Amino acid sequence: MSNDIYIFANHAVLYILPARCEDPMDETDVATKTETAYRTLRQEILETRLRPGAPLKLGAMREAYGIGWTPLREALSRLEAERLVTSSANKGYTVAPVSLEELSDLTRARRLVELPMLAESIANGDEAWETALVAAHFRLSRCTPPVEKPEELVISDWEERHEAFHLALLGACTSRWLMRFYVQIKDQLRRHHRILSIAPALSHTEAGTPWQDSPAFTALRDALALEPHTALMNAALDHDVDRAVRLLDEHIEFTRKVFVASDLDGAPGPAS
Repeated sequence: MSNDIYIFANHAVLYILPARCEDPMDETDVATKTETAYRTLRQEILETRLRPGAPLKLGAMREAYGIGWTPLREALSRLEAERLVTSSANKGYTVAPVSLEELSDLTRARRLVELPMLAESIANGDEAWETALVAAHFRLSRCTPPVEKPEELVISDWEERHEAFHLALLGACTSRWLMRFYVQIKDQLRRHHRILSIAPALSHTEAGTPWQDSPAFTALRDALALEPHTALMNAALDHDVDRAVRLLDEHIEFTRKVFVASDLDGAPGPAS
């Protein structure tokens, strides 16, 4: 019997069934490739190797990443749903831009989510939570702030330790939905943080002006300094909710201040 067409007789009537469905393993393979494409492109966007505002040409991306047409389109659709990619009939797909307006909206959302999380975490925090917070702060204190050395490895190391510190602060919060919203907001803010760690220094280097003498350098240095993180940790360890929430509120505003000082509104990120 053929593998593609089934023929059988019943009461002298001939039935021809259509070719059987695609092997489930093939569907699984497509899903796996789509997931791989999604994760690859998402990482490239979050780390600004695919810079904000950059056009995403399907043919070029297919060659660069070795991704097939179907997984590529499905991955881009998922990223569009996350607002990391935009699309239009005329321009196709584009990496979502960064802007002061977008950052201000994200900052407001972060306050609404993260401040209540911190208050709950402090209220629930036990000795294990305190120990994890002190350990995360120590790890943060042992890395080089990107303002001193805006290079890929330095930025990635600082990002990982800084994120771990904030997660430790919120570690005793029990709301899974608030944590879910926090992670979504954090991922969106990650692109803005990356741009602010690289683009201002790069623009001053290209212009031949001293980066260390600029308002952007001062604002970024203050934002990345260990001292505000130490004060935040101490307030949390003292279980002083009001002081800790006030300090985190000030800390959240740092990114906007750096963006304004850097004069990057609507500017693309560093080229990949």
